[in-house]
Amino acid sequence: MNQNLGRGTLLVAYFILAVAAVIALFPLSLMVISSLKKSAEIVANPLALPSTLQWTNFARAWTDAQLGRSLLNSAETTGFAVILICSTCSLAAYALARRTGRRLRWVSAYFLGTTTLPIQLYLFPLYFGFAHLGLIDNVFALSFIYTAVYSPFAIFLLRTYFLAIPKELEEAAVIDGASRWQVFRSVLLPLASPGILTVALISGLNIWNEFLISSTFLQSHDQQTAVVRFYTLGGQYSSDWGEIMAAAILIVAPAVGFFLLMQRRFIQGMASGSVKG
Repeated sequence: MNQNLGRGTLLVAYFILAVAAVIALFPLSLMVISSLKKSAEIVANPLALPSTLQWTNFARAWTDAQLGRSLLNSAETTGFAVILICSTCSLAAYALARRTGRRLRWVSAYFLGTTTLPIQLYLFPLYFGFAHLGLIDNVFALSFIYTAVYSPFAIFLLRTYFLAIPKELEEAAVIDGASRWQVFRSVLLPLASPGILTVALISGLNIWNEFLISSTFLQSHDQQTAVVRFYTLGGQYSSDWGEIMAAAILIVAPAVGFFLLMQRRFIQGMASGSVKG
């Protein structure tokens, strides 16, 4: 009886997972099919298979949206921002996890408060400040904005990992003659690496797909990211949907591929971080 009940529960779980997978993959599948069709075929029947495969959609999307340069801009912005987030937030999270005091509680409250503020609230004052400093159309300057936006989340997530690391490990390393920096670099960072990878993946995927901030601070065609250039493909009166879908695949593919490559460590990092602290 118990075996039958357990098998039935497992079948129900697999059925629910299969339905969820179909729902999640349907938009992506539809996008792939549409990228290989003519625009007229998409409008006539979006769910139908293409009569002839239109591989030229990808070539036209690459050229019209200047995806070669814009993807490089996205990679530079995302990579530099992720490096800044992981390096600075790991230090801040370690300080908040190991130090106590009224001032640090105020710092934690400040970081928590910033997570509730929408970016639109300080976007224009920040733009005027960057314009005054001549930092508009600067990919690396934009990375500092993303670092500030995603730092509160990263700090609170990494703090749970440092709280779970026993203090005895640090004390043993200090007794062996290691400095505070050596303890942090050689002992704590390797133990917190699942959390750092999780922060890198979440912040990196969000930065790669972000539109509002990048479209505000990167205005010249040569400096715009791939997501911003993607929106230029849509016409005012008509649009080539086959080309647009092909461009979407070219932009999404690097992020999806990187996530699939690192998904096991990402899931491990999220699972371990959710039970620590």
